[in-house]
Amino acid sequence: MSEQRAASAEKIGARLRQLRTEAGMSLRSVAETIGISSSALSQIEKGVMQPSVNRLIEIVSVFGVPVSAIFDDNDVLRPVPLEGGQTTEPIPGITVSSVGAGSETVLGQGVVYKRLTPVRVEGVDLYETVYPPLTSSSIDGAMLVHSGFDVGHVISGTLRFEFTEGTVELGPGGSLSFWASRPHRVVNESPDEPATAIWLTLRNTPQAPGGAEFGH
Repeated sequence: MSEQRAASAEKIGARLRQLRTEAGMSLRSVAETIGISSSALSQIEKGVMQPSVNRLIEIVSVFGVPVSAIFDDNDVLRPVPLEGGQTTEPIPGITVSSVGAGSETVLGQGVVYKRLTPVRVEGVDLYETVYPPLTSSSIDGAMLVHSGFDVGHVISGTLRFEFTEGTVELGPGGSLSFWASRPHRVVNESPDEPATAIWLTLRNTPQAPGGAEFGH
């Protein structure tokens, strides 16, 4: 594991441990809920093991929080210093962020998640994801299932989106949207080209007809 990935794994683990503690849940209860051993979850919390995209979403869903909860959040009411003495709120009511301000994390297989909003926005997540060659949201083929509504736009490379009903393959400029409660998986099959996409996730919105929840 590279130094960057090791540091990211440690940061993710510490944050997941904090979220679990705040939720008042034991290591064993969380592990049993998502179907893994307490030892495996402990390794994730210690930063020894990097969770896949799928595993991370499974864990935070147990706590009832979105994936954005794993990122460092700048406090809008208490601006913090950035490079050159600038703060996160250089103009009252205008929040900014700088590169490396806690908005990026590396998951299993080297998949990178980067939050594009300077602070967490309630009910809305905006991300950039980078899938290295021959990577996916889950190694074992498991499908993602979580609340919300997703809109994805491929910037570079090619991504295959797998659903139980079939697959959709998109290259640069391609977009798709779907209820995140629909089982899905993201795959980059290219042996040499990474794939980058931007995701808009809407959460905490009214349910759609038939009970599907609107929000990711």
